[in-house]
Amino acid sequence: MKLLRKILIVTVVVTSIIEVFFYSPAAYAQAETNRPVRASVLLREPADPYNALLKENLENIQNQDKGKIEFNFYDSKNNQAEQDKLLNNVLEEGNTDLILINIIDPKETQSIINKIKVKNIPVVFFNIEEPNMDALRSYNKAYFVGTNPEEAGMLQGKILVRLWNQNKAAMDKNHDNIMQYVILMGNKDNLEAIGRTKYSVSTINDAGIQTQELALKVCNWDKNQAIVAMEQVFLQNGDKIEAIISNNDAMAIGAIEVLQKYGYNKGDVNKTIPVVGVDAIPEARELIRKGEMAGTVIQDAYEMTKAVYDIGMNLVHNRPPLEGTEYKFDSTGVSVRIPYREYIENNS
Repeated sequence: MKLLRKILIVTVVVTSIIEVFFYSPAAYAQAETNRPVRASVLLREPADPYNALLKENLENIQNQDKGKIEFNFYDSKNNQAEQDKLLNNVLEEGNTDLILINIIDPKETQSIINKIKVKNIPVVFFNIEEPNMDALRSYNKAYFVGTNPEEAGMLQGKILVRLWNQNKAAMDKNHDNIMQYVILMGNKDNLEAIGRTKYSVSTINDAGIQTQELALKVCNWDKNQAIVAMEQVFLQNGDKIEAIISNNDAMAIGAIEVLQKYGYNKGDVNKTIPVVGVDAIPEARELIRKGEMAGTVIQDAYEMTKAVYDIGMNLVHNRPPLEGTEYKFDSTGVSVRIPYREYIENNS
């Protein structure tokens, strides 16, 4: 009887090990070396210009490394419930070795981690929404690739400080030595948006320039929402606005469309309101080249996707996440930060 019990215990243990190794998609990807790693990419909103750049760069990686990886893209429609549904479907289908997720609501990080952890699949969170770090650390196959929000804001502030110092006579329309500005904010609860907003203004103040906020409009990173918001702001404050600080380029472009509707930002320096954004998407670069936008901050889509890919592939193959790379974790121990760079007319 004792011998039979021992045999049963050994059988159960061996079966469990086989199931974990051979039926875990990540492990199977290693065993079945003739097929590419299958990666499921849950984007916040592929129609968003920067999300579109991320998708394009991942597709380029797939084409360059043919046979190594296949990306399947999913549109979360900027809705956490939709993203949860997509993730559930991906996990139920069992055809993925790696999950890359552009999370919408960071408060859902632990719930997402718990679902993925059960399946033993590596996950890399990336881009604009910073996930909950405690939740990330609860799973040894979960990491984050993002940026430092304050860095983007500081660079935006420096662009406006330089413009103010170089051409104060034209920029300070009412000659009161105070920069009157409008903020177009991505999302009021988003750490990236909060950081960009706070540090753009504090950088201007730290340079000895007084500021006054005329309006702050939350536009959810969306160009069309920015157009609606700026119409209202311009009609109320048109001749008072001396700068527009946008958390991203999409909203900045929306603001410029409104300004141009009313005859501003068409080449006349005396009828130009400096607008700064973040992302350096192609349309923004073109506006900067034409002198219709003051500047932006490069959130390098290539570097972002390269880091996501390198870390993800290491995890799939059970290697240390940063092996063979030059990336370093920040103080959280689970996050890699991609540096921002300024983009102004001289770059174009």
